[in-house]
Amino acid sequence: MSTPSQILSVSDSLGNVESLARLAAAGRPVRGRLELGVSVRGGRSVAVHQFHEGALRVLRPHYLDQSGQVCYVMVNPGGAYLGADLFLIEVEVEAGADLLLTTQSATKIYRTPGSFAEQRMALRLGEGARLELVPDQLIAYREASYRQVSHISVHPTSSLVMAEVITPGWSPDGASFRYEELRLRNQIRVETADGAKLLALDNLLIRPPLGDVTGMGFMEGYSHLGSLIVVDPRVDQDLADQLDQETRDYSAHSGVSLTISVGGTSGLILRSLSNSTQELNELLGACTGLLRKQWFGQEPLNLRKY
Repeated sequence: MSTPSQILSVSDSLGNVESLARLAAAGRPVRGRLELGVSVRGGRSVAVHQFHEGALRVLRPHYLDQSGQVCYVMVNPGGAYLGADLFLIEVEVEAGADLLLTTQSATKIYRTPGSFAEQRMALRLGEGARLELVPDQLIAYREASYRQVSHISVHPTSSLVMAEVITPGWSPDGASFRYEELRLRNQIRVETADGAKLLALDNLLIRPPLGDVTGMGFMEGYSHLGSLIVVDPRVDQDLADQLDQETRDYSAHSGVSLTISVGGTSGLILRSLSNSTQELNELLGACTGLLRKQWFGQEPLNLRKY
């Protein structure tokens, strides 16, 4: 799909996990902070803890069907991430709870002179908990540099689905890939009886070359990237094959990889390259729709935000 120096997806050794509280005191200006805890009350999932400050908050909850799954929408009233901004997000889905978390609009990264913009996120899923994280696309504009780090802790019986689309923003001269660098890191641990075990450490680095080069060797001539991460005890080769078959209805260039099994649960990562945000949204929507129908008897998502 690419050369190692330009777009990377690798596993490496696990370092120490920094707490978000320590990051908040580390000197970078915290532009927004959000905490959300979800539990089960009266047969449906509800928020039992909410806290926000700065340029992050959530809208009132919605229930899109009769499953009891609660849907929250994250909002950034500031509209964009700028240079040296730090955003902190902590989400806990307690035992048996079910959360769908999305965003009100695309996450926009504008010019970041002096220092990169950064988002740090901690996700914790209890026994039998479920989290679907489906934000709108991440748009990196000219001269933007961005880092996104997620520390994820799951129980062997919990279910996690994360979908994301990355696209280059509009440039005044019409050229593609005018952003400087995107780094996205997902560290996933499984809380087993013997302690926390590493399931996956996924690093994604996109560093466009100088000039307007989008041919072979850099994303194979494509401009947009879609990612789907699934962690669930039902993940296996048959599911990977089903998702691979689902992608074949699209012109995007896609591939699926499985993780090892840890504590009775496994994960998979699907990557897709395309020239269209809409196509990647439809592709990832088809894949998440398959999981929702097969595992939970739910219809595909239709958030109707536009």
